[in-house]
Amino acid sequence: MGEPAHITLTLRSDPKYLAGAREMMSSVARRLGFDEISCSQIALAVDEALCNVIRHGYDRRQDAPIWLRLWPQPTDDGQPGLRVEVEDEAKQVDPSSMKGRNLDDIRPGGLGVHIIREVMDDVVYEQREGGVGMRLVLIKQGNVKPAMAAESSCDAPDRDTPHKEDA
Repeated sequence: MGEPAHITLTLRSDPKYLAGAREMMSSVARRLGFDEISCSQIALAVDEALCNVIRHGYDRRQDAPIWLRLWPQPTDDGQPGLRVEVEDEAKQVDPSSMKGRNLDDIRPGGLGVHIIREVMDDVVYEQREGGVGMRLVLIKQGNVKPAMAAESSCDAPDRDTPHKEDA
């Protein structure tokens, strides 16, 4: 992608930072105009991707880098769109091997890849150049907030902006 990311977040592979990344993703998606379900789906997909990097890519190491990059990508008809990249320096795997486990295999865990593919419109796993790390590209488009929706937290004035009655 030629244009620099609108948001770049660098975090360590420590699970304690996952909640912040989820909240940021949901908040940004809301600001871009996605409905609440889509905001939750985007946050869930990113959370699952980050968990997979930490658990499988870095074997639970808590000191390795992960980059999260975002680009708004509105559609031609004005619907919201978002491109998210999750990039790491973990061990490389064959992108074609990135498949969710069989859903008939009932046991806890192992559903991250399946969930990501289910809730996002486009999912691409790539090896980074140089023989180290992976890149996951996630695309979500459409699912705008309903026109009937009342003012939501993303439409409300910023907390740092004084209201007329406060001034």
